[in-house]
Amino acid sequence: MPPFLARWTSRLAKPLGPLLALLALGGCHDAARPAADERRVFRYNQPEALTSLDPAFARNQANWWAVGQLYSGLVELDSTLLPTPALARRYTISPDGRLYTFVLRPGVRFHDSDVFPGGKGREVKSPDFVYSFKRILDPATASTGGWIFRGKVLEKPDGTPSDTCFVAVNDSTLRIHLKEPFIPFLGILTMPYAYVVPHEAVEKYGKDFREHPVGTGPFRFKLWDEGNVLLYARNPTYWRRDRQGRPLPYLDAVAISFLADRKTEFLTFMQGKLDFLSGIRAGSRDLIMNPDGTIRDDFKGKFTVQKVPYLNNEYLGFQLDSANLTGEQAIQGRALRDKRVRQALNYALNKPEMLTYILNRVGQAGTSGFVPAALPSFSEKLVPGYTYQPQKARQLLRAAGYGPQRPLRLRLSTVLERKEIGEYLQKQWADVGVQVQIDINQSAAQQDLVDNGRVAFFAKSWLGDYPDAENYLALFYRPNFSPAGPNKTHFKNAAYDKLYDEARRTQDVARRTALYQAMDRIIVEECPVISLYYDEVVRLTQNNVRGLTPNPMNQLLLERVHKESAGWADKKEVTLY
Repeated sequence: MPPFLARWTSRLAKPLGPLLALLALGGCHDAARPAADERRVFRYNQPEALTSLDPAFARNQANWWAVGQLYSGLVELDSTLLPTPALARRYTISPDGRLYTFVLRPGVRFHDSDVFPGGKGREVKSPDFVYSFKRILDPATASTGGWIFRGKVLEKPDGTPSDTCFVAVNDSTLRIHLKEPFIPFLGILTMPYAYVVPHEAVEKYGKDFREHPVGTGPFRFKLWDEGNVLLYARNPTYWRRDRQGRPLPYLDAVAISFLADRKTEFLTFMQGKLDFLSGIRAGSRDLIMNPDGTIRDDFKGKFTVQKVPYLNNEYLGFQLDSANLTGEQAIQGRALRDKRVRQALNYALNKPEMLTYILNRVGQAGTSGFVPAALPSFSEKLVPGYTYQPQKARQLLRAAGYGPQRPLRLRLSTVLERKEIGEYLQKQWADVGVQVQIDINQSAAQQDLVDNGRVAFFAKSWLGDYPDAENYLALFYRPNFSPAGPNKTHFKNAAYDKLYDEARRTQDVARRTALYQAMDRIIVEECPVISLYYDEVVRLTQNNVRGLTPNPMNQLLLERVHKESAGWADKKEVTLY
């Protein structure tokens, strides 16, 4: 690692002078702006591993945040989580819901890069989207995102995508043909998987494109020292301007560190060396928040706290398929395939109390269905879930044949960060006579066990890929069995599948909402999962940061962010957009 980077990444204890010199040499400012300084660099930490800067592999939040600064797509989510034009200046959908036509915004250019003649980024054209979309469907790419089109776009008789599913009518017009209506499709196109990439960069770098990104976003890539630092510079040719006609982004640079230890991350933020934190872990949460979720008096005013509903459901799952369960897991699996047992485990939990004592009321108790509270179809009235009824839990267990003479013994597979919640649940289940052992696994091992159906009882979360209830209800659709699909419990129910098929084709919003709620009621009744709580985003920012707005997708949108002390624009003019 270069010496200046070593100095900067050593707990971020030194000023950013050497970093800013590097960025200035790379031309991150223009004649209308002063040279870069620390006040115009946005600093955040990424504790989870970042695997790629290629949007074809943006399968987790770490990758989403990183590629979201570099790339753009046809559409994006607005402040209400509805799709709105981005690189497409307008779009139309045919009356039958099968043909999407996009007219591209003129003048959008890829970042300057040596993959282009003369090093100047060329204009984005509709064939670039055809190339990008076909690329993630190409088995040779091995993208984790092929599912966004597979089974949805026009297909050949053998099930492979048709050659005409994506059509560049001309340089500025793109058409996408679906084999049948799929109402959440626009939402899917807002995902990083659907971002546009230039074929020149992919062809030059091959698999190394992961560390040589070329996009159209507000920032462009400068340097990635994996595990230490990732640097972006302002894109001077970015197409978007603010309402006063000033070029975006306001920031000159983004500096991303990779401190894996959450306590160190929190301390670094408190020292003012990070501008932003998302999520507060157990130890830090108690320092900042009272049990009722309010901010402790000694921290008020020291930074800005924002809390909004989050499209994440923290849940417990039951493996309903015995195929891959062996030994003790197979014995537990037989017990858990009795719906009465699953319901009893749900009734035994005091979820509101758990939120207060463990999570400082960050989140909403899971007392409805699987669809989280941030989505329109959520309704505790129309989809009533499980409340705390320990006596009913004992009755159901007795009816299933369990009691003092034949105690139910289970093992809950989870990860270290959910250990405290697991131990709380363990005590609640003990109160109704169920003995649960907590098994802690590494995250990757836990993922493998759950995806391949080798544990009977497990803790997981589902963070929505796009803001539509269909994305959550897909976890219980029979054709989506894991490991290929998201149905990790291998739940199957013919009535549910029929409702799901109808809902994803229904264009009437009210009818589709009613179908979603009907599906969610089936999930409550059959109980393949226990919804523990619907999460909330808690963000901490330094008091001088402006324009960083949270939303239920927890996107990191930096193009309109600035620091109040930046000095290059009038504070009053740039605070709100």
